Amino acid sequence: MGALRNGWLGGLLFVAILLAKEPMVIFPEPLSPRNANYDIVVRLAPETRMLFAREILTWKNISPQPATELQFHLYLNAFRNNRSTFMKESGGRHRGQEIDEEDGWGFVEVLRMERILQPADLPGRRLVHLSDDEWASRVVSRDLTAAMRYIQPDDGNPHDKTVLRVPLNEPVLPGDSIRLRIDFVARLPQPPFARTGAREEYFFVAQWFPKIGVLTPEGWNCHQFHLNSEFFADFGVYNVWMTVPEENIVGATGLEVEVIRNGDGTATHFYHAEDVHDFAWTTSPEFVEFRERVQDVDVRLLIQPDHRDQAQRHLDAARVAITYFQNWYGDYPFPNLTIVDPRRGAGGSGGMEYPTLITVGTRYGLPEGIKMVEGIIIHEFGHNYWYHLLASNEFEESWLDEGINSYTEVQIIRDYYGNRANLMDYFGIQMDVLQFHRAQYLSGPDYDPVVRKAWEFYSPTSYGINSYSKPALLLTTLQNYLGWETMLQIMRTYVERFRFKHPTTRDFIQVASEVAGEDLSWFFDQALYRNAVLDYSVAYVRSKKVKKPRGYDFTQELPEEARSPLTDSLPLQESISDTLEESQTLYETEVRVRRLGDFVFPVEVEMVFADGVRIREKWDGKELWKKYRYVRPARLLYATVDPDRKIPLDVNYTNNSRTVKPQYLGLIKVMVRYLFWMQFLLEQPDILNGYEYFFPF
Repeated sequence: MGALRNGWLGGLLFVAILLAKEPMVIFPEPLSPRNANYDIVVRLAPETRMLFAREILTWKNISPQPATELQFHLYLNAFRNNRSTFMKESGGRHRGQEIDEEDGWGFVEVLRMERILQPADLPGRRLVHLSDDEWASRVVSRDLTAAMRYIQPDDGNPHDKTVLRVPLNEPVLPGDSIRLRIDFVARLPQPPFARTGAREEYFFVAQWFPKIGVLTPEGWNCHQFHLNSEFFADFGVYNVWMTVPEENIVGATGLEVEVIRNGDGTATHFYHAEDVHDFAWTTSPEFVEFRERVQDVDVRLLIQPDHRDQAQRHLDAARVAITYFQNWYGDYPFPNLTIVDPRRGAGGSGGMEYPTLITVGTRYGLPEGIKMVEGIIIHEFGHNYWYHLLASNEFEESWLDEGINSYTEVQIIRDYYGNRANLMDYFGIQMDVLQFHRAQYLSGPDYDPVVRKAWEFYSPTSYGINSYSKPALLLTTLQNYLGWETMLQIMRTYVERFRFKHPTTRDFIQVASEVAGEDLSWFFDQALYRNAVLDYSVAYVRSKKVKKPRGYDFTQELPEEARSPLTDSLPLQESISDTLEESQTLYETEVRVRRLGDFVFPVEVEMVFADGVRIREKWDGKELWKKYRYVRPARLLYATVDPDRKIPLDVNYTNNSRTVKPQYLGLIKVMVRYLFWMQFLLEQPDILNGYEYFFPF
């Protein structure tokens, strides 16, 4: 600890900061409660990957109960050693990346925590720049350092240090505020791992500062950092001063207010952000910068030199994302967006979202037909709605961000790039984003329900399926049931009503039912809270020529000896054979459809006959089976359940149709394409190398 304190004293320089500009005002009126506000000064030591920092936290208790303690996330401690909960759950791997076990570990250590009592009127942006001598002469505070304790609320792992508990002598009452000084040091993992870290002169700094949890009516919501979990935090205003080598370019959450040249080979970049719930930043001397304005948003691209020929692809994708999201789902209120392209070997920081800043990833010579860049940008920008504007609890209800975002990504990509080859059109190989999610879902459709705490899923695969792919499919299924306009209104209403309010699954269901004009609990109870599987099939078809009538039908008077009271009661009629014209042929058709899964959903059944007639029937799908019978002058060709493929949640398309006569041509075509793909991938195994972070599981 002594060495760290010495590093703190020698590393954090407050040079010329007091002359810095006042932070700008982005929004005339607050968009959020702004109850978790941070002023941070940080200095990067590139050679050691160390951060030396001071943080002033101003936190307001907006819960209905007194806060007798505070709880903080220390996310970087997930990479402190191989005994943390994250490392034990991950086995040291995340999205294809591994931490360097020799010199790659990262950590965050709180050196000092004080409760500021006086002066009450000095803002955090001033307090954070006071020297130790000025602090001692101007500030009255109470030291909380000795009372700090690591806790493990989720799994009891005594080696996990990702949650810090700080008891308070005096509680923070509802509506009151507390200010803390927090001095800390941190080291970034190498290479970038699980979203953050360093690779040579490239640094991506995320989940890096002591971050207060969320106090709810039920108590503190401050979970440990797990392999299968992301984040949950309150909103606030951030003022952050980052000191880096002078030649470095910096990108960060919010807007750059000022760059101060310190005269010692470093520069301090001052960024200001309002109504955000996190702050991430990156720095490198290698970035090539491009700018473009899309609608009312300034887009800044920081791309690697060997990818600069793909800059326009990135900017075009950003234009698609911003335009669609604003037109479909409502206003993006922030003035800017920064897009970061990680350097080679730093893929662990790619494919991630932060307020007003996203990371992507590409490779040299990426073909135009492989739309990974486009898909990632649309997906990551979408998070600035579902993760940022709404800020649901990703620890406990990950689908509200990842799943809804995957659904909106599917709709945008298919609408703009077409329904077939919107992810890939390469050497005759076509990939559709919706079918991609179906393929992922089918690898484990019944592992878990969608709504579950992130670390309680059966496996990382199940987490990915139920956080990303199944929600994309179930919401597309619901859209096809309700209609596009109704579904769009559901999404817009949800965004408008719950901006900056931490909505829950129940909130989403309530909005969906309200807009749809019907109680949709029957759907969501199955789709979200159970592991029910949806599977309807055509089980049996038959179409046979009707034989001409033969035999007795008592159409003439019987002899006396053959008569009885029963035969006397039968009406006389013409012979059956007389009523059929010799040239008329009829076919008796029977179709049986079955519900093979336990997910009940209304379906359509279509019968197609040889004379071109199509008959559609609607079935509520509640019973285990349904029979349809027809007598028509044409033979049945085939029958299909869900003929328009409106139910992508169906786990087995192959049993959705059945022909009267077996057809093998389609199967042969599928097998030929499959064998071609297998040969292609075996011969070029690195075709998607580097895109592990695009595939989240």
